[in-house]
Amino acid sequence: MSINNYQTEVAKRFTIYNSLFLDLPFSDIHRTGTLLPILSSKCQEGFEKDKSPKEIIEGFFDELMPNNSAKERHDLLFKMVQYVERQVVLFDSIEDAAFEKIHDLKGKGSVSALIARAGNDGKKKALIEKLKNFSVRLTLTAHPTQFYPGSVLGIITDLESAIRNNDLGSIDLLLQQLGKTGFINKEKPSPLDEAVSLIWFLVNVFYQSIPDILTRLLNSLEVPLHEWENPGLLKVGFWPGGDRDGNPFVTHDITVKVAERLQKWILRCYYRDIRKLRRRLTFKNVEPIMMTVENGLFNSLFENKGYYNSKEELLVDLMKARQGLVEYHDGLFLDQLDEFILKVKIFGFHFANMDVRQDSRKHDGLWDELIEVKSGKEELKKFQKLSEESKISYLLDIEGIPDQSQLKNEFHQEMMKSFDAVKTVQQNNGEEGLHRYIISNCQSALHILEVFQLSRLRFGKEVKNLPLDIVPLFETIDDLAAAPEIMRKLYENEAYRDHLKNRNSKQTIMLGFSDGTKDGGYIRANWSILLAKEELTKVSREYDVSVVFFDGRGGPPARGGGNMNNFYASLGEKVENAEIQVTIQGQTISANYGKQVSCTYNLEQLLCAGLENELYPSSEKNLSGEQREIIEKMAGISYQFYKDFKSHPKFVPYLEHVTPLKYFGQVNIGSRPLKRGKGSGLKFEDLRAIPFVGSWAQMKQNIPGFFGVGAALSKLKEEGEFEKAKTLYQDSLFFRSLLGNSMQSLAKSFYKATAYLKENEEYAEFWELMFEEYRRTIQMLLEVSGMDTLLQDNLTSKESIAIREKIVLPVITIQQYAIQSMLESGKEDRTLQMLILRTMFAIINAARNAA
Repeated sequence: MSINNYQTEVAKRFTIYNSLFLDLPFSDIHRTGTLLPILSSKCQEGFEKDKSPKEIIEGFFDELMPNNSAKERHDLLFKMVQYVERQVVLFDSIEDAAFEKIHDLKGKGSVSALIARAGNDGKKKALIEKLKNFSVRLTLTAHPTQFYPGSVLGIITDLESAIRNNDLGSIDLLLQQLGKTGFINKEKPSPLDEAVSLIWFLVNVFYQSIPDILTRLLNSLEVPLHEWENPGLLKVGFWPGGDRDGNPFVTHDITVKVAERLQKWILRCYYRDIRKLRRRLTFKNVEPIMMTVENGLFNSLFENKGYYNSKEELLVDLMKARQGLVEYHDGLFLDQLDEFILKVKIFGFHFANMDVRQDSRKHDGLWDELIEVKSGKEELKKFQKLSEESKISYLLDIEGIPDQSQLKNEFHQEMMKSFDAVKTVQQNNGEEGLHRYIISNCQSALHILEVFQLSRLRFGKEVKNLPLDIVPLFETIDDLAAAPEIMRKLYENEAYRDHLKNRNSKQTIMLGFSDGTKDGGYIRANWSILLAKEELTKVSREYDVSVVFFDGRGGPPARGGGNMNNFYASLGEKVENAEIQVTIQGQTISANYGKQVSCTYNLEQLLCAGLENELYPSSEKNLSGEQREIIEKMAGISYQFYKDFKSHPKFVPYLEHVTPLKYFGQVNIGSRPLKRGKGSGLKFEDLRAIPFVGSWAQMKQNIPGFFGVGAALSKLKEEGEFEKAKTLYQDSLFFRSLLGNSMQSLAKSFYKATAYLKENEEYAEFWELMFEEYRRTIQMLLEVSGMDTLLQDNLTSKESIAIREKIVLPVITIQQYAIQSMLESGKEDRTLQMLILRTMFAIINAARNAA
């Protein structure tokens, strides 16, 4: 899209609607609306003149409010922050309303472009075959780094629609409503609240988008909808309510409740659709069946009488109605009925696929207690001294375990009940409702077999084939390197091999970008994950197992985010690619999948990236030996550079005392604690990836998204190998995507905001170290890419980031003013702390993928 188009559709509209906004007729807001543009320009001018945040804010007050008390000044700052938050919502809505004008919905990466290309190349048949076993699963996770209450989500939806229609009257009213509606949760959401807020997206977006894509795809390929056998081509995974890892508030009870909510909501969607459909299907031999369906759904929903207990029962009736239409009524309205049947096949009685997740160390502890209760302390001591192989044999020979009521540890009792929850969900929602158990921090074959054996014993001997997939999650650099050997051990284990045969010889493996980057830095983490995928593919193929990779990616590039479609399109033949599975979290859910048009576009991009990889294998995607050497060398240099940085004596103190890290536990956006483990001191390894990456984003320093990239490229330059890196950038989509996402992190950085730290005795040297690498990385990336400015190849993204950064600049300045004031006085100040907390929301929301 041309940059002029973006200017017209987004930038200029924002200027116009923002002027309405600054003029809102509220007494306290009116003054804020007048003063905010002045503060904004003072911030810009001040940073250009190298002033500190404190000088900028104090100068603003001295000039415009010289006689006001400190309290009045701080009250105004709070109002400014609230104001900017609403400006961000306005900008988001304008961007969303212009979505189809900014993006080419039928261009590269869309379903229509893929079908046209396959048709021209005589690959239509191959495409249909591939579609029969391909799948994209987007998993919505309980990491809400953006958590607008439902009331605000509703305003956002209406605002976008009013902007689309240029309805100034409605826009004005909605902006007034926005001005008076609270943005902040009064208390932390429970896991059930988190689930309900994400179900909003299932009902309002995915329920429409997924069937729409499938219907268009199948119609274009002339495949009859009712004959389609792979309704799981596009599916939604769901973590709230099942993700226990480090979230002490998720219980077996919550898991069952969330599954019940999911079923209630999908039945509501069906009921709404069937009522519309029945108004058309008023014919003999058809209407009575549709009445039965409508009443059956009504009873299941409102009378708590489960007329239908499974999607199969519902489909039997729908197929009878279909037969009646074809036999007696020439298939009148058949396409509408077929589309509804397809929805039922896609979403079943489960709506989304839940997963259970737990940390491997928790299973170690549970087994220790089970062995002690069953056989005594001495037996436990003997077990603990065994080798890994012997422990595995010991556990797999156990034929019965104590009931949870015999365990003293309440958490262990709860873990045992979580297996019962899996059974309950499968009985009510079908196996698709919950059929995976994910083990985070997985470090050995024993960790996987502990869960395998627990679930076998808990499901009971009468269950011949365990209806559960055990999924290891490899996260740190060391774990990624060990993963292929761990899986080999597993594939050679007879009991587990038999289990896999019963699960269609399919093994899902999850790989964690977030913790990988936190542990190993940007290049090392991304490269380690690619190498692990290649090796795991090789090992799995050797044992005739089809491996599926589930990528734990966050919103920002520092956590595996950024442009995912390029990432998936860049994988060569050495990586198994029968399915794409990825987590979507934080603002990425609302930004990329929050509206039907953006959800459809992004789902099509992911789907086509995977399909094109298969249909159009390209040698460009298979990295050559020489290309691998360069990336390996860069990964090694940047890893060492990042490790030295992490072991800097000021690294943890800086995170703890300068950045807003400690406040992440206090913002009521999510139910998860700040760190794993219960100790009072801050240990780097216990830190969760979201607050870690989020803290750097708040400071506008974005370390995890680029640190070490400049060091690696300049080392190549020193050693005369820079031309190889330039050629690699031109020839490899993987390398281009990697560096392109890093450019995003740099474009969202603003080191002038924290330049006052150069004067701070304790942190000056540490700040200079970061700043130096920031400057060097920009310079080296421009050289290697041949660009004059960052993101020159993606002007829309560049422009969007620039406007967002400008909107949020006053809030960044206010946050740094509060941090600087406390650092310089050496005292904690409650008002300043509240200001920091309050600014965090706006900074996170403005970036759309900052945490």
